Amino acid sequence: MSTRSYAIAAAAAVIVGLAATGYAVMRDPGGDPFADCRRGQVAGGAASIGGPFTLTAADGSRVTEVQAITRPTLVYFGYGFCPDICPTDLSRNALAAQTLKERGIDVGQVFVSIDPARDTPEAVGAFTGAIDPGILGLTGSAEDVAGAAKAYKVFYRKAGDDPESYLMDHSTFTYLMAPGTGFLEFFPSDATPEAVADSVACFAGKL
Repeated sequence: MSTRSYAIAAAAAVIVGLAATGYAVMRDPGGDPFADCRRGQVAGGAASIGGPFTLTAADGSRVTEVQAITRPTLVYFGYGFCPDICPTDLSRNALAAQTLKERGIDVGQVFVSIDPARDTPEAVGAFTGAIDPGILGLTGSAEDVAGAAKAYKVFYRKAGDDPESYLMDHSTFTYLMAPGTGFLEFFPSDATPEAVADSVACFAGKL
C-alpha cells in the first residue's frame, strides 16, 4: 500500500474516532459567530480539538501552543521523511498563506513531526525551510509528540521494520486554530489552496 493510501486509511480512522467521541458535522447557525464560515459544526463544542503542548523548534527553543498560535494558524502533523503527501499538503498550505498575505491577512503555519526518532530540530527546520521559511517546524521527545497528537486527535504509527527507511502512517488533516478561540476548521488533503484561503479569510474576518 502506498503512503498516500495509508494516509487516506489513517484519515478515515480518525474520522471514525472523532465521530465516536461526538465530532459530528451539522448545521447550527444559532449562537455561532462563525456559522457562515463553517462547512459544519463540532457537536459538543470545538474545544475537543487542540490543547496545550510544549515542543522544540529548529533553534532548540521550547515552544508552547500559546507561542506557536498567535494569529489564525494552519497546523499540520507529518514527518520529514514523508515521500509525498506531507510536502504536498504543506506546499498547499504555503500557497494558501501567500494568497492570504496578498489579501492583507496574516496567517501562521505550524508543522509538528510525528517521527521524533528521525526528525531532530535541525532536520525539521531544514524540511520546513525548503517548503516555506514561514513554517514553524516543531518536534520533541516521543512523549512531547504523543501529547500534542492526542490533543489534536491525530492518528500515527510506524509502518515497516527497517530502522532507517520506515514510513509513518498518519492522519493528514490541516487544522485552523486561533488564539483565544481554539479550533475553527479542518481541511483534508484534497482541499485546494484557493478553498483553504477562502475559508481562512472568512474566519479571519470574524475574529
